[in-house]
Amino acid sequence: MHEKKWAEEALNSFDAVVGAMPGFRSREGQRKMAAQIAKTLSEAQLGKFDEDDPEPRRAIAVVQAGTGVGKSLAYSIPAIRMALSRGTRVLISTATVALQEQLVNKDLPALAAKLDQPFKFALAKGRGRFVCKLKLERLASTGEAQDEEMDDLFGDEKAQTKINRPQHELQARMQFYKSMADALATEAWSGDRDSLETPPEPEAWSPVAAESSSCTGKHCPAFSNCVYYERRKDLVAAQVIVANHDLLLSSLGSKLLPDLDNCLLILDEAHHLPSTALDQFAGEMDLSRLTWIDKLASRALRVNQVAEVEELADVPKHAGQLRLQMQELARLIMEQYGEALKSQKDSYGPARVRAARGMLPEALLEPLGLIAHHADGFLDTLRAVSKALRAEIKDKPEEAQRLSTIYAQVGALAPRLEAISNTTQLLLQHSGPDGESTAVPNAKWFTLEMDGEFIAIKAHASPIQPGSTLRQHLWSQVRGAVLTSATLASCGHFDFFLREAGLVNDPSVTTLEVPSPFDYARQGTLVARETAADPREAARFTEEMVEALLNDLSRIQAGALVLFTSREQMRQAVDALSTSMRNQVLVQTALPRQTLLARHREAVEMGEPSIIFGMQSFGEGLDLPGALCESLFITKLPFAPPDDPVGEARAEWLRSSGRNPFNELVVPATAIRLAQWVGRAIRTEEDQAHVYCYDRRLTGTSYGQLLIKSLPPFTLQRRPVQAV
Repeated sequence: MHEKKWAEEALNSFDAVVGAMPGFRSREGQRKMAAQIAKTLSEAQLGKFDEDDPEPRRAIAVVQAGTGVGKSLAYSIPAIRMALSRGTRVLISTATVALQEQLVNKDLPALAAKLDQPFKFALAKGRGRFVCKLKLERLASTGEAQDEEMDDLFGDEKAQTKINRPQHELQARMQFYKSMADALATEAWSGDRDSLETPPEPEAWSPVAAESSSCTGKHCPAFSNCVYYERRKDLVAAQVIVANHDLLLSSLGSKLLPDLDNCLLILDEAHHLPSTALDQFAGEMDLSRLTWIDKLASRALRVNQVAEVEELADVPKHAGQLRLQMQELARLIMEQYGEALKSQKDSYGPARVRAARGMLPEALLEPLGLIAHHADGFLDTLRAVSKALRAEIKDKPEEAQRLSTIYAQVGALAPRLEAISNTTQLLLQHSGPDGESTAVPNAKWFTLEMDGEFIAIKAHASPIQPGSTLRQHLWSQVRGAVLTSATLASCGHFDFFLREAGLVNDPSVTTLEVPSPFDYARQGTLVARETAADPREAARFTEEMVEALLNDLSRIQAGALVLFTSREQMRQAVDALSTSMRNQVLVQTALPRQTLLARHREAVEMGEPSIIFGMQSFGEGLDLPGALCESLFITKLPFAPPDDPVGEARAEWLRSSGRNPFNELVVPATAIRLAQWVGRAIRTEEDQAHVYCYDRRLTGTSYGQLLIKSLPPFTLQRRPVQAV
């Protein structure tokens, strides 16, 4: 079938489905978006190609769709219809759990009931979201558990030395696992962490979580009842898979998700992709809590009792040298940076020092090289152990339970070794003794944190250009894709996002901006509340801003949302609340998110004023239509934190290249973040809202005018400082 026919069929399906919806109203922008997606995905050449064939054609659409366009339908109907015609699959990746749940629980079931061809869909989650039945059964066992197993009850807690825990604490943890095991056995629980009525804390979940490093797959005695592999069957049978950006990037090269060269990829909330890439490909290693190295060596050597592994002879050397060199690196870091780290003892969070220009002192290079060498040697040994144990499990099914337990105990600690290998590679890049490199340097920094009397030192490294990372790891595999969000254009153009996403100057990329159907000038007012204090003078500005904010909040009659840029700023506002107003304010840090939102809705439905105080995470993905958010307050422009080490390193590199990091990075990124925040105000065509901003830089600077250009066209109302 030809491309044109595929695109026509996909668009016809879109018209038929949306036209049959109750209360349907034609949305020009939504159809325009659907047409672009149909055209783009029809042009992508999927599947395997011989080396002698011409390079397969790629096609990628970057679509900004304003609030109210209905982008989920605009991409899902054409993409799914085309995938069914072409005999392939659709992979939809989002950034937030809320959108994943909306797609899986609402949008896709409704679409499956209306589309002229049947399709199956499934939600993809990382292996670690599911319980490992073998681990759970072992840890849920009663008083017969051995010391090793008792230790694993608290396996992910980062203690420097073994803690003699009270018996009642051990028993409580074992009882917790027993209740989980009973619920799993009676099918009262599916084995999915997220389906537990009260999801456990990470330190309680970690010892029973499924992990690739501790899984023997089909050789496991619990394989026939494995929760994770049962869910994998759903994915294999599905034509539409919903994942998230973290899982997409962490699964590259694995078989969890469809091959990217043979499926249609939709990236919703795509403005998150660059930051997710930086997080995904960064590395850190703890240089102080090292007892796990000896534990891993001991567990590996135990394999000698059940299988012959020649490489095990090297384990004591690798483990001993790894620990010795990590201790030496920690000592040298304190020698080089100790004064700078100790001088930050009163700061919030760990003390931190960054290596300028990504160049490490020469004294650190030798221990780093040795750490890399012994970590890689140890990993090679573990691969040999893994291969030998799998063979033994296959040959001796009667011993499968015991051998799988040994395999899991060794594998549980292997990811820490992999993290050391990855981090040292990043730290050693562009750190040669010549000191100069034309390549873009990685960000490299060290942190110091006090855990009681114990000092914990960590080494960190990260790429600083998400675009190059995404080009190398993601776009090199993708053939057909759509990236969409309400906020991709910044300061009036797509350049910043395309650069960050690794798609700038890519001939396969087309861009489209679909405006919101809302009449923002009629529905919303942007109130620029200027202050006398410069926002960069934190103390004076916060005092003046809080006074103005409380004055404006006193007139609230329905729902309102106040967004803060720091905890300290929010704390001062809370402290300044009058007694009567305290009863109207719901603070993000005081309540679970769902509880807070439920109370907010209840109050507004009863006709009472309700005000949410939230941090930056409440500036996105929060849907408060109508009276739930008639007023939105932005206390300060949401610039990225000034002490972000990756941002610092990137700005430093740009300056050294004669470029302006403020104009090139800070302003465009802030424009996207501010547009997301402002997007909380108008959610439907009937909404009316006021947006207040107390940062005078919005109207008083040239870059402020660029920020306004990225916002919906509200009616602007300036309120200058009152003369005294």
